[in-house]
Amino acid sequence: MTEKIAIIGSGNWGSAIAKVIGVNVRRYPELFDQEVRMWMFEEDYKGQKLSQIFNKTHENAKYLPGITIDDCVVAVTDVVESIKDATLLVFVTPHQFLKKTCQQIKPHLSPRARAISLIKGVDLNEDGVVLLSDIIKDNLGIDTSVLMGANIANEVAKGMFSEATIGSKDAKNAEMFVKVFDTPTFKCSWIDDVAGVEICGAIKNVVALAAGFCDGMKLPGNTKAAVLRIGLLEMRAFAQYFFSGVKTDTFFESCGLADLFVTCTEGRNRKCAEAFARGGKSFSQVEAELLNGQKLQGTGTAEEVYRILKKKKITQDFPLLTAVYEISFEGKPPRYLLEALANQKPKSKL
Repeated sequence: MTEKIAIIGSGNWGSAIAKVIGVNVRRYPELFDQEVRMWMFEEDYKGQKLSQIFNKTHENAKYLPGITIDDCVVAVTDVVESIKDATLLVFVTPHQFLKKTCQQIKPHLSPRARAISLIKGVDLNEDGVVLLSDIIKDNLGIDTSVLMGANIANEVAKGMFSEATIGSKDAKNAEMFVKVFDTPTFKCSWIDDVAGVEICGAIKNVVALAAGFCDGMKLPGNTKAAVLRIGLLEMRAFAQYFFSGVKTDTFFESCGLADLFVTCTEGRNRKCAEAFARGGKSFSQVEAELLNGQKLQGTGTAEEVYRILKKKKITQDFPLLTAVYEISFEGKPPRYLLEALANQKPKSKL
């Protein structure tokens, strides 16, 4: 019996991963149903419906222009229709819509359904940090893996060599998801550390804001390198504080050091933070001007992370994450980052 894939989300990253999935659906016809439905939030684009443009041209003209996606991928504007008979659900929607989306699709799931989250972020409850994969797992009652890595969407879509890490607790499901995503130019491996992989994907966006502040202030490479190292240490400390069993080795996978590096050099969070640090514009203004309708993930994550650090009374142990929040939301100048890091407690090496 073949597996049927549904992609829940169709922005820049969702469309890029749809291209990867399309390649493997054609590559393994014995494994996968030859139609992939991609849920696309309907919107007008230059006087036409975006979904209609996609299904006619096989290109997401707004979020991933110039990239042709295999015609096995079909845009569907009804999320329930998109997951009909699907056994492999690929979540790549903004995390603020995740719970509502799960509630909509739960009554319509295939009994064989499993999920994987490509969403970068965290949620909070009264007890602490909540993994987005756990929101999917708990709301839908199905096994949920994660995929994170050094993946600039446009570069992946263009077939430039990249890697990604799949975190999964189920070896059989992990091996199937490797088949879904692994191509000669998009290499995927899996590890048994869902929390570590997912926290890397979330917190690196906050570190990228700090890297962008450095670029906006035209600070030298030494300074930015120090910010990345301190950021990696805080990513590890955060993950291991809130989740038992997180492995240090995870931070040397694509989801860790590699993703941190590319996000701090090429990613949208770095780009917007650089513009913010130059002065005169808020993050909302920068986002509107630079991201073509996409959303900035780092600021929302910074806010969520700071709230839980403050609640646990451990902000002093995370000077970089705390300073990024204070600069972004409390009006402190970008140069405050250097003051915060200069006063940090000595930390052990990885």
